[in-house]
Amino acid sequence: MLPKRLLPGLVLLCAGAILSRTIASVTGVTELLIAIGLGAALVNGPGVPERCRPGLETHSFWLAAGIVLMGASLSLGTVREAGVVVLAVIVLVTGVTIAVVEALSRGVFGLGEKLGSLLAAGAGICGVSAVVAVAGTIRAREDQIAYAAATVLLFDAITLVVYPIAGGLLGLSDIVFGVWAGVSMFSTGPVVAVGFAYSEAAGQWATLTKLSRNALIGVVVLAYAAYYTRSETEGRLSVRTLWEEFPRFVLGFLALAIVGSLGVFSSAHRAAIDTAYNWLFLLAFVGLGTEIQLHQLRNTGIRPIVVVFVSLAIGSMLSLALLMMVF
Repeated sequence: MLPKRLLPGLVLLCAGAILSRTIASVTGVTELLIAIGLGAALVNGPGVPERCRPGLETHSFWLAAGIVLMGASLSLGTVREAGVVVLAVIVLVTGVTIAVVEALSRGVFGLGEKLGSLLAAGAGICGVSAVVAVAGTIRAREDQIAYAAATVLLFDAITLVVYPIAGGLLGLSDIVFGVWAGVSMFSTGPVVAVGFAYSEAAGQWATLTKLSRNALIGVVVLAYAAYYTRSETEGRLSVRTLWEEFPRFVLGFLALAIVGSLGVFSSAHRAAIDTAYNWLFLLAFVGLGTEIQLHQLRNTGIRPIVVVFVSLAIGSMLSLALLMMVF
């Protein structure tokens, strides 16, 4: 039974999801992008009532649940054919992005080590969640965390609009677009939204690629913890910390992908699962939209924005060039 304090926010999420689908059926605009827009309009317009906040904050749970269910519709045979190439692109682009942000932050713009590391983690791995994960291991200040998070959120909002337009203009295939979004955009929610806005196949590839990239968070946290522990002896790292930061819903996604590839699900089962995860995504993206607060984005300094923009441009162009050569 759901706690009563969650009900007002959940009702709001459901209403937003239904309204998003209704508007999409009339306008032809992708329902997931409409859902994000409705959430952003609410929080930046009339505002979110306090009693609704607990329920709205469950949006990350619904996103994770939707991703897990989506595993049932994924063909591991298709993934296996391009898996090595995709993994190589993920590792290369992630490494280049982190290196570029660190170099620009420290050597060019003088942002300081810790802010640079937070920006590198956010841009290189998985957005705000990576910022928070790394911040906990390097003992970053609250203002540094806020600056890094706001910068990442700014680019999440920008890429939500720019990527589908760029993909359409370039005529990218579903696989290329999906992998490109998954390997170069920042946060999981916007990646999934943009992928499915392009096509069903692109959404699946974007999600799979992003989850693979997210799994690198353990390596990155470990590397930063080891680096900063050399100069800050009170720093601590443990297997428990790494496990807490690992996105465990990935395991559910993989489990359902394996079961689905064994032919366990009938066409009726798959249709029901597809319907379920589409609705879960709508709930999640209405809530995600409420995280896009314009006043926070306006307060972000220009230097972090420039650093992340340069890294995004390099990572985006590098990954797209590699993918278009391979696929």
